[in-house]
Amino acid sequence: MNNNTLIIGGGIVGVALALSLAKRQHPVTLIDARPYLSQTDWQQKLTQRDARVFALSLASIQLLQQVGAWQNIQALGRKADYSQMQVWQINGIGELKFASQGDVNQLSANQLLGSMVEPFIIEKALYDRVADTDIAPFLTVINGHKLTKIHWLGEPHGYQIELDNGDTHVGKLLVGADGRGSMVRQSAGIGLDRLDYAQTAICCAIKTAKPHQATARQVFLTDSILALLPLADVDEQDKAQPQHWQSIVWSLPTHKAKQLLMLTDSELADEIAFASGYELGEISEIESIASFPLNAQHAKQYVKPNLALIGDAGHGVHPLAGQGLNLGLLDVIDFIEILQKDFERSGKEVWADFSTLQRYERKRYANNAMMMHSFSGINWLFGTQFAPVQQIRNIGVHQVSKIKPLMQFFSKKASGI
Repeated sequence: MNNNTLIIGGGIVGVALALSLAKRQHPVTLIDARPYLSQTDWQQKLTQRDARVFALSLASIQLLQQVGAWQNIQALGRKADYSQMQVWQINGIGELKFASQGDVNQLSANQLLGSMVEPFIIEKALYDRVADTDIAPFLTVINGHKLTKIHWLGEPHGYQIELDNGDTHVGKLLVGADGRGSMVRQSAGIGLDRLDYAQTAICCAIKTAKPHQATARQVFLTDSILALLPLADVDEQDKAQPQHWQSIVWSLPTHKAKQLLMLTDSELADEIAFASGYELGEISEIESIASFPLNAQHAKQYVKPNLALIGDAGHGVHPLAGQGLNLGLLDVIDFIEILQKDFERSGKEVWADFSTLQRYERKRYANNAMMMHSFSGINWLFGTQFAPVQQIRNIGVHQVSKIKPLMQFFSKKASGI
């Protein structure tokens, strides 16, 4: 029986799926176009601070625990747990606070809302599992080679793929985990719905006068959204004065972003501090300034016979809620559950039948579409300059903040479970 799975894309979502399958003793071949990184390469990266950070929900953390990667992240000490979220409007009367109970310096598992972790830290934790004895017999990782061709052999047989070195591989199931520009999606002829926000995000790391106190912050300005997300302390100097580093994601109209990017580092730091209302005081250091255009996209379908899309290959959302990676990892959670259940129901004879893939699509498609459009709506609601809408919005946020059951509901949604 051919029950091999080919996964194209060795990012966080792709390798999380590969490890999940290998743990269940399903043969997997993972193709990652990026070059192989040795432990020396990883150690060099560990000396640096990444301005980007992923806000992992509790559901995502549970998945990483199940594949044995979260334990590696804990051992590295490169995570910033957060127990509170604060959302406010610079000119509004409303403020939303989602908080756990207890001392933020001694958080238990049930007090967390999530954890901020740099992307390469998550990747290292996942790849460190590849050679472990419960994984290695079932998982083959091919680094440094790109997919050049895919050929469908028919539903009983699956796909044959060809790489840039001429090697070919066959699998009953082909999974596209290869990001927003997915070659798997394009080769399969799956179209996209796109939405361009005409916005650009500025990303950087900053050191603030006041500690973040395990709180993720987001402020809605008149025409932009500024997020201040806790970063892990990297070196001994950081640890001597903990919780002062933040990751910044500032989503602005593109023309304003370009103007800010022309400023000196110190001038940009001053602009960020002013935009936040000096919530955490002055900014003493700023690092790793970068920018990227903002848009949303959604594949018109997630599956075809013997083929499925997960993560950004299927959907990409606005970063304002930090849910892009979490949605991808929720894809993995549901995909694994559905694949395994149907495989066992078939007496372990049928792998990734088209009806199974369609069940995955039904479970994830509507949810991801709703999230994408919700984020787009929130982005418009808080970005509009239309005064009547601003007034209704301000009153609404103020009233919501007073309703405890509703706030508890939002807090649960933020955790992803």
